Amino acid sequence: MRTIDWVDDAVELVDQTLLPDKLVMLRIHTVAELVEAIQRLAVRGAPALGVAGALGVVLADGDSAQIAALRAARPTAVNLAWGVDRAAARLAEGREAVLAAALKVRDDDLAACRAMGERGAGLLEGDRLRIMTVCNTGGLAAVERGTALGVVQTLHERGRLAEVLALETRPLLQGARLTTWELARMGAPHRLIADSAGPYLLARGEVDAVLIGADRIAANGDTANKIGSYALALGAERAGVPFVVVAPESTIDPGTPSGDHIEIEDRGDEEIVNVRGVRVAPEGTRALNPAFDVTPHDLISAIVTEQRVIRP
Repeated sequence: MRTIDWVDDAVELVDQTLLPDKLVMLRIHTVAELVEAIQRLAVRGAPALGVAGALGVVLADGDSAQIAALRAARPTAVNLAWGVDRAAARLAEGREAVLAAALKVRDDDLAACRAMGERGAGLLEGDRLRIMTVCNTGGLAAVERGTALGVVQTLHERGRLAEVLALETRPLLQGARLTTWELARMGAPHRLIADSAGPYLLARGEVDAVLIGADRIAANGDTANKIGSYALALGAERAGVPFVVVAPESTIDPGTPSGDHIEIEDRGDEEIVNVRGVRVAPEGTRALNPAFDVTPHDLISAIVTEQRVIRP
């Protein structure tokens, strides 16, 4: 199953807001529909957003205002703007050239995810590994296999996976809703944990490695990822557990000097005071809701891309 693709002159993608209850494919015909899908997280994950951005330029049909709106739909994930720029660079050559560039972004992601899985699995030592992860970094965050969860899938296929401990990932529960759904589909053993349990379980020696994805990697190796990643990095450092970031080369942003320069998206009150449409805080409660945090490079053991292993 592909999370996002170009089918019969439209963008076709999984509506991730409905998982795990329903598996629904959306057909997107306009940039406005695609921007709305991106902003409400029907499509999410850095590699998938790169593909969405590239395919969205085909839908824009040369309209610069629509292309600019698509590029700015989510500010933290660099892959979205990168994908838009890759396809937009071919605008002068006509629509077919733009489509070819967008499909190249899609195909490159398929190859990159498989390469990251193999490189990441080769990096980790030992058999029957216990892996901890946050958010969702599987096929739902890419086109097929994913980044950090792609490494997990490769370990599982090679018989080297003992268990995955998946953080629930508040406030939108991407770990509980999406990662467990993907792990169950691949038949990988896993348990779900509360976000706040992660550092304690690291301290207790129940984890062999932490694998996360990234939405932007600064030039110095600082990494923006789903909120909760920094706490795991601190716990892993104290426990002496490898903390590995898995992301494609396109997520590395040489134009961003350090994590201090990464714009962190705040998604407002409603996601915090409600859980899947049910209010859990009194009326009028305000919230602070950063969707991402920044892990300093000195807490990162390695960054695995499709091309190399970087030791920040």
